[in-house]
Amino acid sequence: MRPEQGQVLHFSEDPTIERFAPHVAPTSARKEAYVWAVGHDRCPDYWFPRACPRAMAWVGPRTTQEDRIRIIGAGCGERVHAIEYGWLEALRKVELYAYRLAAADFEPIGDPPNAMVSTVPVTPLGPPERVGDLFELHEEAGIQLRVLPSLWPFWDEVIESTLEFSGIRLRNARR
Repeated sequence: MRPEQGQVLHFSEDPTIERFAPHVAPTSARKEAYVWAVGHDRCPDYWFPRACPRAMAWVGPRTTQEDRIRIIGAGCGERVHAIEYGWLEALRKVELYAYRLAAADFEPIGDPPNAMVSTVPVTPLGPPERVGDLFELHEEAGIQLRVLPSLWPFWDEVIESTLEFSGIRLRNARR
């Protein structure tokens, strides 16, 4: 599930949203009110239940071959996502929806940009689309999906490597 040209996506478990209003996310370090969305490259970060902690790593321009093999694995693609066993059933059962939004209403945020934001209310371009099988999406995108007892040992290796990475909802991961 990716946006078409001129679009960004917002993923949600709620299929009834008719309009997105800017708000301050409770977990955000930013004080500005935004509507959040993602472009093509960051969509896979959200192919999960909302509260699911996930650690993600991918090959970037400065990634060494040693780190790629050590963390992602030889011949295992260029990206890996990891979740904990406790979230496996939720990943199987979640009904996730994608809202298509006009990219013209958004601007990149982060350095490098990791999301798109709007400071004005945004109306979806159409009804939400059911995302479907999240395992299948990962497979079709060539993204390795790992299930671990705890994310922390993996995360500690990733953040010390030359891979690019993102961690979402890590506060929900097991200690």
